[in-house]
Amino acid sequence: MAYPDGFKYTKDHEWIDLTGDQGRVGITDYAQQQLGDVVYVELPEVGAKVKQGQSFGTIESVKAVSELYSPVTGEIVEVNAALKDKPEVVNANPHESWMVVIKLTNPGEASALLDAAQYQDLVK
Repeated sequence: MAYPDGFKYTKDHEWIDLTGDQGRVGITDYAQQQLGDVVYVELPEVGAKVKQGQSFGTIESVKAVSELYSPVTGEIVEVNAALKDKPEVVNANPHESWMVVIKLTNPGEASALLDAAQYQDLVK
């Protein structure tokens, strides 16, 4: 599996695709494979504040329920409402299935995240 180069990754298997002071967040292909078929995603409300490393929601699969961890500190400015009705889209393409958009309060935090090559090494 190739992990998109422009993304940053966490050791908890989330990705963030940064554009300016905002980033779309989702789970990695590795996380999706570990979970199996995703059947439900619980996401926060727009306006919710999140801290780097803090849980912002849960993802349920046929095998397990897992926490979703925020890669950065900030505010939820958008939620992918389509996942409520069709959580299975995460199974087909986890790197295009974003869950939330976070407006970063400290953009410097992102520099501590893994790049694609570092993440690839982590999940070997």
